[in-house]
Amino acid sequence: MSTRTVARQCTLCEAHCGILVSVDNDKVTRIEGNPDDVLSHGYICPKATALADLHSDPDRLRRPLRRVGDGFEEIGWDEAFALIGERLRAIQRRHGRDAVAMYLGNPAAHSSSVIYGIALRVALLTKQFYSASSIDQFPQEFAAWKMYGSNVLMPIADVDRTDRLLILGANPAVSNGSVTTMPDARGRIRAIRRRGGTVVVVDPRRTETARIADEHVAIRPGGDPFLLLGMLHTIVTDDRTPPQATVPVSGWQELVDLVTPCTPEDMAPRAGVDPDTIRRLARDHTAARSAVAYARIGVCHQVTGTLTHWLVNTLNAVTGNLDRPGGQMYATPPIDAARLVRLLGSGYGRWTNRRGEHKSFRTELPVVGLADEILGDGPGSPGPVRALVTYAGNPVLSTPQGGRLDEALESLDFFVAVDMYLTETSRHADVVLPPISHLEREEFDFLFPVFSVRNNARFNDRVIEPQPDSLEDWQILARLALEVVPVPFRSLLTRPLRSVIDRISPLRLGALGVLTGPHGVLRRGRKGLTLNKIRRTPGGVDLGPLQPRLRSLIATSDRRLHLAPDEFVTEAHRLLGADETVSEGTEFDLRLIGRRHLRSNNSWLHNVPTMVKGRDRCTVLMHPDDAAARTLVDGQPVTVTSRVGHIEVPVEVSDEIRVGTVAIPHGWGHDEKGVGWSTAAAHPGANVNLLHDPKVTDTFTGNAAVNATMVNVTAVTAP
Repeated sequence: MSTRTVARQCTLCEAHCGILVSVDNDKVTRIEGNPDDVLSHGYICPKATALADLHSDPDRLRRPLRRVGDGFEEIGWDEAFALIGERLRAIQRRHGRDAVAMYLGNPAAHSSSVIYGIALRVALLTKQFYSASSIDQFPQEFAAWKMYGSNVLMPIADVDRTDRLLILGANPAVSNGSVTTMPDARGRIRAIRRRGGTVVVVDPRRTETARIADEHVAIRPGGDPFLLLGMLHTIVTDDRTPPQATVPVSGWQELVDLVTPCTPEDMAPRAGVDPDTIRRLARDHTAARSAVAYARIGVCHQVTGTLTHWLVNTLNAVTGNLDRPGGQMYATPPIDAARLVRLLGSGYGRWTNRRGEHKSFRTELPVVGLADEILGDGPGSPGPVRALVTYAGNPVLSTPQGGRLDEALESLDFFVAVDMYLTETSRHADVVLPPISHLEREEFDFLFPVFSVRNNARFNDRVIEPQPDSLEDWQILARLALEVVPVPFRSLLTRPLRSVIDRISPLRLGALGVLTGPHGVLRRGRKGLTLNKIRRTPGGVDLGPLQPRLRSLIATSDRRLHLAPDEFVTEAHRLLGADETVSEGTEFDLRLIGRRHLRSNNSWLHNVPTMVKGRDRCTVLMHPDDAAARTLVDGQPVTVTSRVGHIEVPVEVSDEIRVGTVAIPHGWGHDEKGVGWSTAAAHPGANVNLLHDPKVTDTFTGNAAVNATMVNVTAVTAP
């Protein structure tokens, strides 16, 4: 018998909590939190235990599949890569480079293989590139680009040292942080309160985070920018002193001119928050020894996503809470990805989609337009995209496409999916390439230390040796990149090129990055970090608290913090002048928001029995007053209808949500149409994205706006 325990992290969400995995003869017997982990200190959520189920799931693919008629058959790796290369090269020769599109899903960012995903995108030389970032974080990146000069300079909330935490549109008690990686967010929030600080949650729903906070402000969906404008009005009229910052600041007077007319009394009806509360929130933020406003998904998912993130950053800056302990800060990770990526530039508007509706941002287009780029304007007039490559994504469920993406994928000339499962998306593929499971990977995380609330370096040890005839994500993506490059004498050059690529592994790149990074031996001498030193420390290396460093990072052309970018000020004036009396009609009288559950991870944990057991979680949450007005009772099946679609779900009645607002989680809508998820198909739920109009997006970035959609809710009528 071979019994051992391996220290690594759970890589299912951004928290990357440290875990101890006990293994007996390659069978996982226990997964528990690692008390020695320098970031999570023994905390894990229920999702961590799903790693064992994902590894052993009989529905998980182990070999490449090729479509044969309406089904699939297994084929060898070399045969699969040869087929893919031949088809994709032929399509690009015939229809042009942009005839092949690529989509990177959310899980790609949780592995160092994301570097090879970008390499494949470069090899394809296509403008038709999409990712999950245009579903959930483009506004946050765009605001950082305009204010600080780089999309990767999204500041982090220094929650471990703050005296006041203001949370807007985020639920870290469930998510454990996003673009502010904070494992055991509940514990960290309680620690703020124990040391005499305060926590305020602004959300239409009394979330799990709001329940452990000092105060919950039930804002009107879409009211965030008006709340922030009213707060900024209070701050600048109380004290018209320009902010003290670690870098020079521009735009102070333009900001003052914008917010001066935005009195709390005028903003209150549009925010759904009374004037005294707006005024008090502003003054409390200013008076705190340190304070930080933190906003995330619920704010990104609005037509005002970019504006709101700008105003959040501005609130922190004008109260002196930017680049200081307890405020918004930047990590100093072992590999300084922020410094490296900013050299590439963000880029905006270098090209558009075919209709000119959306501009590219950081060399990609918003995924809400993907179905149109494939289908064109109707039968006989296909769009520019004739083939697609997806990596770790399920956009059929995760993106609003008006229900057209299913049809679009079926119409492609060729489709390649890199995925562990046959999902609602990959079921349309001509070839499916499955990588090894999470527990079979050995890697060093490049990305999330950039957004951690404490500087750290941790290594992911392999728990289970992969089968001989299997490939890691990076190996699959590197082979695909090699196959799509149109090189002469391919048959002669393929073998030596593969040999070169196999030597450029993520670990070798990671070792070089650590060596030359801010904590590496080339900077710090013998006391500096090496990848081997990190690897030999099972709980990771603690690199200390966040330090002020914006002066060395800021990348605007004049090296100044831009408080009031012209286009943001212009859009704010337009928003303030918009006539809100124009409604969508009395037919749609409820505002729909999203909802996150601890046991869900978008769409891809619903095939794990332990993650879907218990009561139905795909429900429409409704206030008792709204339910009574419609004579609905808890558990009753209802139809939720928007201007573009409808779904059926049970109603869940609770006073935790604001009157006039309903909430439905995303990631559901599984069915049995050729999907290889037997457990998920038994717990289908409904796809909330069928209710969201893909044409309704964030003003600047085209990010999907799936918050504040107008809907109605009616009882399901018997047939």
